[in-house]
Amino acid sequence: MSRDGLVATLGPVRQVAWLTEDLEAATGQWRRLAGIGPWTVYRNVALLGTYKGAPVQVMMDVALSYQDELQIEIIRPHGSGPSPYHDEAGRVRVGMHHIAWLVDDVAAAREQAVKGGLETLLEAEAGGGATRVAYLQAPDDPAILLELIEATPATVEGFTAGVAAARTWDGISAGPEFDFAA
Repeated sequence: MSRDGLVATLGPVRQVAWLTEDLEAATGQWRRLAGIGPWTVYRNVALLGTYKGAPVQVMMDVALSYQDELQIEIIRPHGSGPSPYHDEAGRVRVGMHHIAWLVDDVAAAREQAVKGGLETLLEAEAGGGATRVAYLQAPDDPAILLELIEATPATVEGFTAGVAAARTWDGISAGPEFDFAA
C-alpha cells in the first residue's frame, strides 16, 4: 500500500515481533547485543479466536520490552499449530514475524484493512478480552504479517509502564514474570 493508504492512517508502528523456540536465549541475546530490557515475561498465555476462519486456541510465552516508544515482542508458541506462528509442517516460524499498530477499534480497523486489499489471517483475544488483536497479510506477500492491537486501557497501561521501565532500566535486572497457568 502507498503512504497515503491504510498504514498511514494508523500512525506509528508500535510493536515489532519475533518468534523463537527459546525465550530465555532470545531475551538474553536482545539484552546483550542491543541493550534492550527489562523483559516482562508472560507464561502460558491463551490466545482464543479464529485462524483462517477456523476456531483456534494458541498457547504461548511472550516477553515484552521497549526501545523508546517501540515495543519489542518475543513469542515462543507452544505446540505445533495450526496458528500464524507455525508453518504448514507445524514448525515455529523462527525470526521476524510481524509489525503492529495500536488502534481504537480492532474490528473497524480490520474491516478497513480488508477493504484496502489485505486478508485476515487471525482474529483473537487474550485475558478475557483484555487484549484483542487481528493479524493481516498481503495476498501477494504473506511473509511478514501486520497486526492490529486494540488500545484497551490494560494495553495502553502496559505500554506506558513498559516504556517507563525501559527508560530507567539498570541494564542488568530482569523484569517481572507472570504465569497464567498458576
